[in-house]
Amino acid sequence: MNYTVVWRPTAEQTLARIWTDADDRQAVANAADLMDAMLGSSPREVGEGRAGPTRILTVLPLSIYYDVHEDDRLVAVWAVWQLPRR
Repeated sequence: MNYTVVWRPTAEQTLARIWTDADDRQAVANAADLMDAMLGSSPREVGEGRAGPTRILTVLPLSIYYDVHEDDRLVAVWAVWQLPRR
């Protein structure tokens, strides 16, 4: 059974800023798309657990914090940031 993935407004705005400022916009878009797909199908099987319902997931060049709400079959992404290039 699939989950609905929502990006909270602050996370969505941060992602838009990251994409706008990125040297490789396609890499940012691909990472966000892959995260959406992973979270929509199996949010508890990806990433790592944190306190309570919060988990962290990294798909280069992005990392996100998200909460899984099982009763509603909902995943809420509430923070996103870009990892520095190495």
